[in-house]
Amino acid sequence: MSVDVHYTVDGPEDAPVVVLSGSLGSNLGMWDPQMAGLTGDFRVVRYDIRGHGGSPVPPGPYSMADLGSDVVRLMDRLKVRRAHFAGLSLGGMTGMWLGAHAPERIDRLALLCTSPLLGTPEAWAERAGLVRAEGPAAVAPGVVGRWFTPAYAEREPDTVALFAEMIADTPAEGYAGCCDAIGRMDLRPDLPAITAPTLVVGGFDDPSTPPDQAELIAASIPDSRLEIVPDAAHLASWEQATVVNELLIEHFGK
Repeated sequence: MSVDVHYTVDGPEDAPVVVLSGSLGSNLGMWDPQMAGLTGDFRVVRYDIRGHGGSPVPPGPYSMADLGSDVVRLMDRLKVRRAHFAGLSLGGMTGMWLGAHAPERIDRLALLCTSPLLGTPEAWAERAGLVRAEGPAAVAPGVVGRWFTPAYAEREPDTVALFAEMIADTPAEGYAGCCDAIGRMDLRPDLPAITAPTLVVGGFDDPSTPPDQAELIAASIPDSRLEIVPDAAHLASWEQATVVNELLIEHFGK
């Protein structure tokens, strides 16, 4: 069952709508580097994934259908029939589900640093169990260590600390419920059904969803475009914000 997620809206009221969906353990603040670039030409909707930030925390496990249905419900609440959609990591997984299962709601799609099949069910069940027992702070250092390249982490320790705190502050059941969704997910059969013009972005140095995952997605979605961003780990949208913003504006602006 879908829930009413927490959201913010910025940008001109009459502009095309772009929905931004973030990663596991984040809140809508993870898109701060995109706002100045996108809000000049687009009506930007950011939201907290269920179980994250200011959104409700229903009991897990969750599914990709749950996460995708939350976006459809949000668009209905905002009276948005059709929107562009950009998602990173878990947000990208949500975007793939939407592209295949709610194609009438998605205009153009951008999938950033994501994967249609990630890890093993056992590994995600183990992480969910740890988080339910000890809280997301138990996994925050290891997770954020994969989100940025070592050079960026050394250069921007405050940003690393910000995201470690963001992960640690995520409700345990929300984080774990989304781990359950990822562990049970296999979106590979859905990819050929996606008809929205799709931009696939990978971080060259991403250890969480390596470039070969972006290549797989792009090879499976008809007429998609692949871009691998250098000097970027998992949060390419933050580490290489200028490059990613240019790619998004070009893709959504066509």
